[in-house]
Amino acid sequence: MHRFVVGVRANIRTFLRTPLNVILALVLPLVVIEGWGQAMAGLPSMPTVEAIPLDLGRLLGAIFGVAIIAGLMGLVQMISVREADRRLVQAGYSPRTLLATRLATLAGVTVVVAAVNFGVLWLTLDIKDPLLVFSFLALAGFVYAFVGALVGAVLPRLFEGSLVVVFLAMMDAFLSGDSPLAADVPEFVQYFPLYHPKELLQSATFDGTFASGDLVFVGGYVLALLILVTAVFSTTMRTAGGWSA
Repeated sequence: MHRFVVGVRANIRTFLRTPLNVILALVLPLVVIEGWGQAMAGLPSMPTVEAIPLDLGRLLGAIFGVAIIAGLMGLVQMISVREADRRLVQAGYSPRTLLATRLATLAGVTVVVAAVNFGVLWLTLDIKDPLLVFSFLALAGFVYAFVGALVGAVLPRLFEGSLVVVFLAMMDAFLSGDSPLAADVPEFVQYFPLYHPKELLQSATFDGTFASGDLVFVGGYVLALLILVTAVFSTTMRTAGGWSA
């Protein structure tokens, strides 16, 4: 437990020492939410679909902002400390403990990012159930935090991995978010990471309710991603000779 706490503290200090991390977490949400909202509301209506209202556009901007920031943080957590982890394992640290510290720090950062996005929504929307909205924003962040971590475990290169995470988040938010430009999306879109979090967030914001089926689906998604991250990263490190079997 002592090593776990020390590891989490070290990760938090590393996060705060990078100004870009703080900017992404605190400043970018306002830009993304209002920018996405204005962009969606400004699109012309078309014969087959209705134009998205400004409020729904802002909501989609919030879920996209949480996803992309949490995804990039998950990517960085998996890539930036890989060599340090190998040295710590050789010094006697448990691989599972090290991975747990990375994921715990990532969860904490995701909650902060969700809180900032929620604060912006609180100022711009009439939210029916604030607690549910905050919880579902955080849940969407967890999904993409683990998506980013999985990309970092499989593709441990910062530039290429960032491109993959950004592309996935943009296409996911676009196709999952009732975009007027995506009128006839295929049925498999419902299996995209953000589809069910978007449904939960939309219902909680405008109606104060949620569908239990959506919640179960998202919970299963998070659990599956967590298992994949653990398995892929552990296998990769062990193959490289840094982790003990």
